Amino acid sequence: VLKLFKSLHRTRQEVFKNDTRALEAARLKINEEFRNNQDETSEEKIKELLKIASDVEVILRTSVIQAVHTDSDKM
Repeated sequence: VLKLFKSLHRTRQEVFKNDTRALEAARLKINEEFRNNQDETSEEKIKELLKIASDVEVILRTSVIQAVHTDSDKM
């Protein structure tokens, strides 16, 4: 669980590099989700939550696009 938690935070830092609002929002959401489920004891539910977290990491790495504003009418 801790390994996945750390991995999500590393992914967040790579994907949202130089975007302080997105970095903070992602940090808060990751921490909130793990905190909300920290007392879970059901092995089946834990496996399901870990699968969801793993899927989120894959989506962040493969589907998020960060555009850079370079000029008044260009990205």
